[in-house]
Amino acid sequence: MYVLGINAVFHDSAACIIKDGQLLAAAEDERFTHIKHGKRPVPFSTWELPFHAIDYCLKVADIHLSEVDHIAYSFDPNLLVPEHYAKKPTIEIPFDPAVQYHSDWLNPWDPLLITSILNAPSQLIDGYPHHLQKRFKGTTLNDFKWHFVEHHVSHAASAFLPSPFTNAAVMTLDGRGELATTTYNIGAGNRIHRIGEVKMPHSLGLLYERLTTYLGFLHSSDEYKVMALASYGKPEFVKDFREMISISDGGQYIIQNERLEERFGPTRLRHEEFTSHHFNIAHSLQYVLEETVLELTDWLYRETKEENLCLAGGVALNCVLNARIRDKGPFRNVWVQPAAGDSGTALGAAEWVDVRERNSQQKDFVMNHVYWGPGYSDAEIEHFLKWAKVPYRKMADIAEETAEILAQDKIIGWYQGRMEFGPRALGSRSILASPISPTMQSRLNEVKDREDFRPVAPVVLEEDAGEWFEGAEYSPFMLFIYDVKADKADKIPAVRHTDGTARIQTINAEQHPEYYRLLKAFKRKTGVPILVNTSFNTLGKPIVSSPRDAVECFWTSPFDALIIGSYLIEKK
Repeated sequence: MYVLGINAVFHDSAACIIKDGQLLAAAEDERFTHIKHGKRPVPFSTWELPFHAIDYCLKVADIHLSEVDHIAYSFDPNLLVPEHYAKKPTIEIPFDPAVQYHSDWLNPWDPLLITSILNAPSQLIDGYPHHLQKRFKGTTLNDFKWHFVEHHVSHAASAFLPSPFTNAAVMTLDGRGELATTTYNIGAGNRIHRIGEVKMPHSLGLLYERLTTYLGFLHSSDEYKVMALASYGKPEFVKDFREMISISDGGQYIIQNERLEERFGPTRLRHEEFTSHHFNIAHSLQYVLEETVLELTDWLYRETKEENLCLAGGVALNCVLNARIRDKGPFRNVWVQPAAGDSGTALGAAEWVDVRERNSQQKDFVMNHVYWGPGYSDAEIEHFLKWAKVPYRKMADIAEETAEILAQDKIIGWYQGRMEFGPRALGSRSILASPISPTMQSRLNEVKDREDFRPVAPVVLEEDAGEWFEGAEYSPFMLFIYDVKADKADKIPAVRHTDGTARIQTINAEQHPEYYRLLKAFKRKTGVPILVNTSFNTLGKPIVSSPRDAVECFWTSPFDALIIGSYLIEKK
C-alpha cells in the first residue's frame, strides 16, 4: 500500500511516500524550485502543490501517481467552512456568500479547493513541464482516496509515530493550523488521543513570528535568528512579555495586548544596526517563551503521567527551548521531529493515514536519520562534471583527503549521499570547516553573507560527545543545545556561542558512514573529533539538491573546495 503525504498550505511545501509502513522518500519542494520555503507571491494559476517533490517521491517508489492508494493532505479545510459542507467528499467553488475565507488562502479560488485537482489531476499536469507528465498524466480521482488530515494531527503524528517511544505525551506548538495553535496528546502504540488544545487567536508561535517581523526579519523564516540574537541580551522586558501571556487551567493560555511598537518603540528596519535594545527584546521573549512552555509541559506531565515527550510544530525548532524542556522539564526523555516545521506535516499526515488504513497496531518505522531526499551516483555526478567542463579529480580515499584539506583551515562544500529532509543540513548537503580557528565563525558568516551574530554549529562523533559537551550523548538532529565543557572551550572556539553553548549534531557509523569516517580522520590528524557544519547554501537560497546546484553554489561563493561524491574540485 502506497500513501503519498503532501503539505502545501502555509509554507515549506513538501511530499513524502510510505510503502506498507516504511518511509521511502521525503523532500521539500524548495530544493527543486529554488524558492525558499516555497512561498510564491503570484496569482493562483501558478500557486503549486509540491509537484516536483511528489514527482521525486514517485520516482523513488518507481510508480505512477495512479498507483498511489491514498493521498494524505496535512490540512482540513472542512474545519473552516460551514457545517453543511463538511460531509461532502469534495469542496466545490465558489462557496455561498456566508463563507468566511481563511486569511492565508490567496483568494476564494485557492487551487487546494478547486474540484478539478481532485477530480481530474491530469488537467492540472497538461500545462506543466514534460518531465512531470511521465508520472502524473492520466490520473483520475478513482485511482486513489484523498484524505484531508488536520494540521495539528499531522504535526502530532509526525512527532510520535516515528519516535522511538511506544508511549508518550505529545505536544505541538506552531503559528496556526486551521483553528488550533497548540495541542496536547497521548500517544500509545500507533494511536494518538488529543486531550486538549489552544485555538486562534492565541498562539505562542505567532507571537514569536510577530516579534521576528518587528526586529526586521522575515516571519515564518527567520525566527531562528531571533533565538540567536537573544543570547546577546538581558531580560529587560520580561515583565512586558509576561503581561502579554496569561496561563490558565487545562494547558490554556491567552495572548493579548501585544502592541509591540507601543511597548518597545518603532519597528527595526532591515538595514538598521542592531542595538542592545533589540538584543534585550529578543532575550526577554525567548526567556518568557521558555518559562511558559515549561509550565505547559508541567501540566501535560501531570495529566498524562508519561515519562516520554514528543514535540513538533515550528516552535519545536527552537533548540534553546528544547534544551530547557530537557533539563528543567518533568519528562525523562524528549524527542523532537527533525522536520518539526510544516514540511514535516507531509510525513505526519501520511503516517496517520497509513496506520489507519492498514489497521497497524505496532510501530513499523523509527526515524533514526533524515536522509530521505535525492541522491546521485558517482556515474551521474561525473557525467554532469564532464558535461559542464568542470575540472576535477577522483579521490582514492574521500575521508582521508578531505580531512587533510580541513586540517589546513580550508572551507569545503560537502555533497554526499541522499539529501536531508527538514531544515537542517546534517552531513549530506553541508559546508564543513575546522572549529579550531577562532576566526572560522566570522569567515563562514562572510561566505554565506549572514549576520555577524549568527553562531555556527558543530558535528561531533557520537562516542566523543560527552567528553566535549556537558551531558551530551545521542543528538543526531541539531535540535538541542549543550554547554561546551570548560576545558575544551579554547580548542573549539568557532562553535562556542556567546552564551557558552553549542547546538550539536552527533554522528555514528550507521547514520552516515562517509561523514562518520571523515570525523574519525579529522580526529586522527588534529585530536579534535568535531567539525563546523552549516547548510550548503547562500543567502536567500534553499540548501542545494542536485550536482548542478552544488557546483553553481561552489563557483559563486568563496569556498576552497567541493567534495561531491568521490570527486574533488579545488579553486587555485
